[in-house]
Amino acid sequence: MKRVGCVLLALAPLATAAVFLLGPDPEADRIPGESGASSPAAAGGTDTGRDGDPDEADRETEERIARMPAGLAAPRKKELALQLAASADNSTLKWRTLYGYIEDLEDGRGYTAGIAGFCTGTHDLLGLVERYTEAHPDNGLAAYLPALREVDGSDSLKGLEGFPEAWEAEAEVPAFREAQERERDERYFDPAVRMAKIDGLGTLGQFVYYDAMLLHGPGKGADSFYGIRAAALKKAETKAAGGDERAYLEAFLDARRAVIREGKRFQRDTSRVDSAQRVFLRNGNLSLSTPLDWEIYGERFHLPG
Repeated sequence: MKRVGCVLLALAPLATAAVFLLGPDPEADRIPGESGASSPAAAGGTDTGRDGDPDEADRETEERIARMPAGLAAPRKKELALQLAASADNSTLKWRTLYGYIEDLEDGRGYTAGIAGFCTGTHDLLGLVERYTEAHPDNGLAAYLPALREVDGSDSLKGLEGFPEAWEAEAEVPAFREAQERERDERYFDPAVRMAKIDGLGTLGQFVYYDAMLLHGPGKGADSFYGIRAAALKKAETKAAGGDERAYLEAFLDARRAVIREGKRFQRDTSRVDSAQRVFLRNGNLSLSTPLDWEIYGERFHLPG
């Protein structure tokens, strides 16, 4: 099974989209969990100063995150997360075989490529190639930048004749592989783990957030990550706000399942929720410990302990 779709991103350069990628709340300008009334500090009654100094609240948040266990960011857990995501998106545990993957899935997003399903129609592929070209001007993809800018935000492949072959060739270059990993981490993995820690979630919850961020995108709409989170918050409180972690994750998975079932962006198969993440949750495996057994799109996977 190849990629089921790729995320929709704000059409802005990565540097200027940093706040967006950390996740604006669908109903507020502040990032959820940072400073302000929606922050864990505020929810827990922590004094942020008479004026609610945002800098002080942000520092408290950073300090709180720094004191937490590495969780999904620990090397072995991160490897596990990347294997789980690859099983859902490409029917393989060998995510390192996907640097050169590229395909037009005819899903309205142009070409889907690489280890995180970067798409020519959703800005992340353009952002990747732009940043890579800044560091390596003579790369084999640089010549396609004008065309990539033209098709960004659409399903058009105009001007991209030969691009798949160029992508596959560049994927043999170690520097481009490193660039893909950096883009994946900065756009998806790091913001997801950070937000999960702000919400008080353990390793499984951090993976649940990462997989949702990767597939649905870090947008504000109802069918993007922060819209799904907002829907979950209407049903249950996060652990950081005093709620039950399992109950909140059930609510988050319910909200995510509903988005997938609507089928506006992705195929309607919900097995990555039903027969993978939900199974881990109901087995009480909040630490996402191996061995793991799960099923995605009818295919069974196993990771030994």
